[in-house]
Amino acid sequence: MAIRDMLLPLVGESSRTTMLAIEKCIALARGLDARVTALAIEAEDTTPPSVADVLGAAEIVQTAPTAHALLAAFATAAKKHSLRNEQRLERVTEASVIAAVALQARLADVSIALVKAADSFSEKLVERLLFETGRPVLLCPQETADNLDTSLNNVAIAWDHTAPAARAIGDALSLLKRASRVRILTATDETSAAQRASGAALESHLSQHGVNAAFETVKIAGSSVGKVFEQYVEQNDVDLLVMGGFRHSRLNEHIWGGVTSTVINQPPCWVMLSH
Repeated sequence: MAIRDMLLPLVGESSRTTMLAIEKCIALARGLDARVTALAIEAEDTTPPSVADVLGAAEIVQTAPTAHALLAAFATAAKKHSLRNEQRLERVTEASVIAAVALQARLADVSIALVKAADSFSEKLVERLLFETGRPVLLCPQETADNLDTSLNNVAIAWDHTAPAARAIGDALSLLKRASRVRILTATDETSAAQRASGAALESHLSQHGVNAAFETVKIAGSSVGKVFEQYVEQNDVDLLVMGGFRHSRLNEHIWGGVTSTVINQPPCWVMLSH
């Protein structure tokens, strides 16, 4: 899938780290020659929310001054980078913030989520974008955005032969074609014949698209798979991690922990998630 149209939800605090992350996302989109629609949300406190709204509540108060400040920061950075863009401001109830974003995300190739570490709002936003839009989500870690490489030359694919992982590869194919180095990673302590065969088959499949990828395994060694990928990213200067989101149910991951929840709460680099 070629990435030509991106959605950037401008929700959260108008802090310095948020402003830096916005500019980094714009630089990335400019490098892809993509258009970005910036969606700022002004939340209104109206009638009490329903039970369903409470369960999926945004847990954020998006005031008018904050929304306008974020939109102004985007406009300045977009002009600086000569980015093709569209700017929108919507007014919704506090409980409908994420729903409004998800509705717009269905009309974009990918949504960019500005993720704060261990933040419940960021987690809920990413989850609902994954499950309710049919589109991939690109995670931008706010706290480390200044250090992110927008060239995406060094890419790692988290591969476990599941449908979400396969979907992620299809969604990220245009990025894989641009990369100078692509590695297929399977986390396991004892590599089986089936895993080796799967990795080799994916190498062959990607080669048909002009992607020269190399398969390798990484040991879990008592850690969590999410932490294993985080360590691999840091040690190998990976720019982008491509992975399927929520192989298990969301409830299962929240109760027992899981690689998706770990990565959403602390993205180690740019992360492309698909479900």
